[in-house]
Amino acid sequence: MSTGCLKEIMTTMNLTKLAASLSRSRLATILLSAPLSLPALAQVQDMPGGPKVNQINLHEPVTRIAEGQYALHTLLMWICAIIFVLVFATMFYSVFAHRKSRGVKPATFHESTTVEIVWTVIPFLIVVGIGAAATTEVIAQKDTSHADVTVKAVGYQWKWGYEYVNGEGEGINFMSTLSTPRDQIEGRAPKTDHYLSEVDNPMVVPVNQKIRVVTTAQDVIHAWMVPAFGVKQDAIPGFVRDTWFRAEKIGRYHGYCAELCGKDHAFMPIVVDVVSAEDYSAWVAERHKEMAALADDPTKEWTQDELVARGESVYATNCVACHQANGQGVPPAFPPLDGSAVVNGDSADQIGILLEGVPGTAMASFAQLSDVELAAVITYTRHAWSNESPDGVVQPSELTAAR
Repeated sequence: MSTGCLKEIMTTMNLTKLAASLSRSRLATILLSAPLSLPALAQVQDMPGGPKVNQINLHEPVTRIAEGQYALHTLLMWICAIIFVLVFATMFYSVFAHRKSRGVKPATFHESTTVEIVWTVIPFLIVVGIGAAATTEVIAQKDTSHADVTVKAVGYQWKWGYEYVNGEGEGINFMSTLSTPRDQIEGRAPKTDHYLSEVDNPMVVPVNQKIRVVTTAQDVIHAWMVPAFGVKQDAIPGFVRDTWFRAEKIGRYHGYCAELCGKDHAFMPIVVDVVSAEDYSAWVAERHKEMAALADDPTKEWTQDELVARGESVYATNCVACHQANGQGVPPAFPPLDGSAVVNGDSADQIGILLEGVPGTAMASFAQLSDVELAAVITYTRHAWSNESPDGVVQPSELTAAR
């Protein structure tokens, strides 16, 4: 063998040893650094009333409806597992026991009436049994009669509006908006266990009472869903649907909009607080006091500073998701307000847009806000950022007249 060939062989062997050494080093680095990542993993905790770490099954039910769904789910899983085992066991046994190497000759029959009857009747009986078990549950889910409290849930992009229309709490209404700080959403602060699952105003209901939820939407299709209650109902613009639940355990329960509804679909959580009857009565009394204290007189003449301060809060709650905190929006879907011809133009045009929306666009009507709130947010946008509208102060009375 020539000297050149020996050198090539030795070089190849050295390169192989080097690669193996590097691989072992990388593996050692990974194994040594793995414990360092355990504290980060340990920071992930179960969310009370929401998803749990490594959860692979349905949420823990807290209503009879959810318990029935859980039982049906388990029943169907066992039926599927039994069918799977029987079918594949028969198939594998047939392949093994009747293989050609054993000298088995295939049967020559073309069909079997008995087999045809068996594999028709058995699936039919299975389906009928499943249907019989599910029918009672489906009927119960649709029985919204004799409710103790009725709450209207209205979907907006991207928040929920609640109005207590019957029962204790009648007359209470409020908006429920994501309260996760923007610093967490934009990665400037560590995320908490309730990231994207917390709201400023949760829905509150009494324990062990039948709650009817009437759903509709202002702009696009949404869906009101709380897994622990076994409830999911579409909210469709122009239509009224309803569902119900009776929570049997006090606590806070989380849900989400379950219908893809646009850019911030993931930022539209649902939070329901189930409290005792005494705590619910106290909450109702407190909310009525707050509403009375916050009731605005639309005939009052507000100063520019008062409207701007109020409007900044209204903008942060209702407008910032689309038009952004800096007023630059997300063109072309959400145009900027900073420098906008509408914002800096005739106030009547901006009033009309807020009251009626813009058909064919993502701009929905905000007529559900009070005249004072609308006047405040219009005035705020006309003095925010680089805007300096000559028609800068809009009074609530102008909104009252425009409705």
